[in-house]
Amino acid sequence: MKESIIQQKSFAFAIRIVNLYRYLAEEKKEHIISKQLMRSGTGIGANIAESLRGASKKDFSNKMNIALKEANESEYWLELLRATEYLDEAQYKSMIEDCAEINKMLIAIVRTSNKTG
Repeated sequence: MKESIIQQKSFAFAIRIVNLYRYLAEEKKEHIISKQLMRSGTGIGANIAESLRGASKKDFSNKMNIALKEANESEYWLELLRATEYLDEAQYKSMIEDCAEINKMLIAIVRTSNKTG
């Protein structure tokens, strides 16, 4: 099966999250918030992957809803890292734009799956 756009974008975002985690842990010595971001940021793609192999439309919808929640949580952690100056404006803007794009795609997917499910 060919990968979907949301799969590709969430995987690329997860790679960026892992690299950001390394940077925050090694360079900034920040471990608490970065671990939370690592969990939620990589959880987006994991739930999307699970949804695409779901047993039913309901399972698909549930997993996409979880991915959306993870994306929302990731936005929060990115905002907090910016507000506490662990991320500069350029780092924050780059990451938050990617996260917001994934979030918008997931909102559309969830709305559509709820209408058809």
